Amino acid sequence: MININPFPSRVELSYPKKFTYPFCYVPHPLCLLAAEEVKREIARHPDWACEVQEGKMLGVLVVEGGFLAAFSGTLCGRGTLPYFVPPVFDLHGTYFEEEEVRISQMPMGEERKRRSQDLQQWLFSQFRFLNARGEERGLLEIFGDHVPPSGAGECCAPKLLQYAYQHGLRPLCMGEFWMGRSSRGEVREEGHFYPSCQHKCKPILSWMLQGLDVEENPMAKDYERLTGELRTIYSDDDIVVIDKPSGLLSVQGKDDLPSVETLMKECLMVHRLDMDTSGLMVLARNREMHKRLQEQFIRHEVRKRYTAWLEREMEVGTCGTIDLKICPNPYDRPRQIVNEEYGRRSITHYEVVANIDGHAIVHLRPDTGRTHQLRLHMAAQEGLGNPIVGDRLYGHYSPGERLMLFADELEFCHPRTGNQMLFRA
Repeated sequence: MININPFPSRVELSYPKKFTYPFCYVPHPLCLLAAEEVKREIARHPDWACEVQEGKMLGVLVVEGGFLAAFSGTLCGRGTLPYFVPPVFDLHGTYFEEEEVRISQMPMGEERKRRSQDLQQWLFSQFRFLNARGEERGLLEIFGDHVPPSGAGECCAPKLLQYAYQHGLRPLCMGEFWMGRSSRGEVREEGHFYPSCQHKCKPILSWMLQGLDVEENPMAKDYERLTGELRTIYSDDDIVVIDKPSGLLSVQGKDDLPSVETLMKECLMVHRLDMDTSGLMVLARNREMHKRLQEQFIRHEVRKRYTAWLEREMEVGTCGTIDLKICPNPYDRPRQIVNEEYGRRSITHYEVVANIDGHAIVHLRPDTGRTHQLRLHMAAQEGLGNPIVGDRLYGHYSPGERLMLFADELEFCHPRTGNQMLFRA
């Protein structure tokens, strides 16, 4: 039986012209409506609702005549439940479970390790994915020289697309949203839509979306404008100070999009800002100046201040220090998580300086420079629990919004003259 769930009869269906770009998107109104229907269905099943409240990613795929729904991993210990599409490969009741039990009873050693690796390879070989052209490719083939991460193929998006292709349904738009509490150390908000994960899903979805008319990456569309907004604040024979616009990469990424590094080819990168963060950066014109500037960063002699607008107001004058151990989420890069065991120490000093239009304005002075440090420190419950406005990874994002985080002060010693230099933007 095909699991197409109907929209309420009163709804006027207006389908999008192109399919969702899953790694950066604003959910289509039909996805929002489908998500509400999924929430109502879950509420009808107390056992589902109880587990979902512990935290679960769900997904919806709009097709002609209705929508499909999926959950990541398992729900109530099962991979297959009515209302939801089945997994790409259901490992329950298979050789995998039997062999897993046998391995768990073996003593630790090389034989157990070998059997475990063989079982993982067997599982990977069972996952085969279709694309919109009707072509099929295995998981190991998709990842090529890289070992697929554990759980690859078990997220919502691959399940939804696979089911649609198998049953001749045309995908129209898609979205994945979180229900329940945040996972430990992560920042996930109830009902918020999230992009598909890069680590597990991007290679798979890059294959599965072939043959569909997919929206352009919205980050790529703005690059012509962004390159024109890159401003030089100061320049001499040794250094350049620039004001980077939000949305421009600092260094060249995998997608070959323009970056500060590619636009300022005559300079050497000393430090970087997140793509979504705007503000001041210093670059070196030669290797000697590059080395001297880097030494200042290593010795924490460079003073940086950021200004951020947060989603909610806070008491003016509130100040303090956030000290958390953070690291990349191994299953959902580039997101970061709080992790006491594997994280590296990150320190941010903050002060609430104003409230404007319902938003707290804070000054942030980081002692360390971890990836997404300020964004995670603001959003995490272990930090301020108040995300930065426009944060598409850790907060709420609306069309046309930018991340309201700006590197507005930069102070360092000129690497040749020794003069102290302070820049404001």
